[in-house]
Amino acid sequence: MNDFVLWVIEAVQAVDPVLRTVLAGIAIMLETSILIGLVVPGDTVVLVAAIGVDGWFEGIALGVTVVVGALIGESIGFWLGTWAGPHIRASWLGRRIGEEHWERSERYLRRRGGVAIFLSRFLPVLHSLVPLTVGMSGYAYRRFIAWTLPACVLWAGLYVGVAATAAGNYRELSERVHYAGYLFVGLIVVLLTVLVVGKKLLARREERHMRHAGELDHDGGRIDP
Repeated sequence: MNDFVLWVIEAVQAVDPVLRTVLAGIAIMLETSILIGLVVPGDTVVLVAAIGVDGWFEGIALGVTVVVGALIGESIGFWLGTWAGPHIRASWLGRRIGEEHWERSERYLRRRGGVAIFLSRFLPVLHSLVPLTVGMSGYAYRRFIAWTLPACVLWAGLYVGVAATAAGNYRELSERVHYAGYLFVGLIVVLLTVLVVGKKLLARREERHMRHAGELDHDGGRIDP
């Protein structure tokens, strides 16, 4: 197992670090862009890129690139919502997403405001729909960025920091512990499990809040710009 894990880490590190970093930034930009994020596994690409980090400089560069990519993607969603949101919603792709998801995003944003923008970075489906919905709502872009920036920084720190730290310490550990490979794989599995379970718990909590909001609020109002 140790040899296999070392092979995986070395295979990722063999890819040019600039290329790894750029690909991770593009992947997360696509994930946070309007609708594309429903099919692009940006978080997986970021985790793989983080495993190949060799040194603090590469780690910081990857983290900054991921944050910038996420902000660009969410900004694309925001401005598309401002300029063409209703047309996108009425398009074939918008109908495929389902009207219930659009209404859920609007209701969530209306009831939670900036908190919804922050939490949507960690929620499935909503991380792609909320920026578009915010753009359609008349919410000020500077306030949108003020809420989404810390969420993107936290998200990038969790993914890049944990994966890079685990991979960075693995080589030294493997020289002393013959079952280090199992520990590494176990850590990655635990990380993924915590992230998936955490997202599901957060999504269920927010879903309950949105259902409650739907019972109390049917006025279709706008959030404060």
